[in-house]
Amino acid sequence: MESVDIIIKKIDKNIEEFGLKYPGSSSTNLKYPLVENTEWTTSFWTGMLWLAYDLTKDEKYSSLAKKHSLDFENRIDNEIETDTHDLGFLYSLSCVADYKITKDSKAKEIALKAADKLVSRYSEKAEIIQAWGDLNNPKQQGRMIIDCNLNLPLLYWASSVTGNDEYKEKAYKHAKKAQKYIVRDDYSTYHTYYFDVNTGEAKYGDTHQGYADNSCWTRGQTWGIYGFLLSYIHTKDESFLETSIELSKYFIKHMDKEDVLEFDFQSPLRPKIYDSSAMAIALTAFVDLVEYIEDEKFKNEVLEASNLIMKILEEKAFDKDVDKEGVLRLSTYNYNENLGINEFNIWGDYYYFEALCKMKNRDYKNYWL
Repeated sequence: MESVDIIIKKIDKNIEEFGLKYPGSSSTNLKYPLVENTEWTTSFWTGMLWLAYDLTKDEKYSSLAKKHSLDFENRIDNEIETDTHDLGFLYSLSCVADYKITKDSKAKEIALKAADKLVSRYSEKAEIIQAWGDLNNPKQQGRMIIDCNLNLPLLYWASSVTGNDEYKEKAYKHAKKAQKYIVRDDYSTYHTYYFDVNTGEAKYGDTHQGYADNSCWTRGQTWGIYGFLLSYIHTKDESFLETSIELSKYFIKHMDKEDVLEFDFQSPLRPKIYDSSAMAIALTAFVDLVEYIEDEKFKNEVLEASNLIMKILEEKAFDKDVDKEGVLRLSTYNYNENLGINEFNIWGDYYYFEALCKMKNRDYKNYWL
């Protein structure tokens, strides 16, 4: 597959350029800044290394990725920017991936430390995992965001390897609250929802990265599609599968059939603010989702949408220049904070590569399962 070969060549070049550092969350003028292991996105580069190793069995990828595991050990042990639910992203794609592929007990131990830290962010009254910030600060308490659906697999995994059901139970309760409050009646989604952590009362939904509180942030919709599907696979709660399917129907109905998606389905902004990373997340989710859809008509719609996403990304977003560090142009990190507008971003690169690896080898080790 030509696209995979191009991405592998980019990874090879980036190994030399990045050294032991990580690409920042998004590029500036299509160039990634190099950062230490402090951001919520550093593991996506590590995840790309594990994907490359799983595909090629070339130890240059696993060698660097295992050095990253030690760096992630230092991060959790010294609590470096760990007041976040994104520990799921950070450790699923680094140490969990390491353990799944190499059976390294040290990697397992590090990932379980991260799972313990993540579960400590759970509010018993609200039954949610707080997104970020000080758990004891009233101004920061009680926020859940749809992105957390992709952080829950770390807790499901922790239960599976320890036999301790607490991790899974709390992940499950969080997913049920997201299903009830973040998902709207029309199966669009809020980005974020607030709860009173002292009483458990649900308060209100709004946006952090979307266009408006009542609009549908495109990437958030795809976090929901993939995240609820993963919760279904881990828990066998059929309602999660139904929710993933309904969110997919909304996505397919509202997606642009000719262009890269805008960052929000209701965005009126011109020139357009794109987010190809949302399409990459939808694509990798759809590869898995079709295996669970019983309705043949809708299964065909998902396959058609996947082919269309592939075509649009290939023609309009995939940067085939191996001298460029990034994979997908026209991604947007956070429009409201003017971060990474129509640039590369590292999770878009990762999820596109993940989708292609799944298509090339359905037996690959899924780091989310």
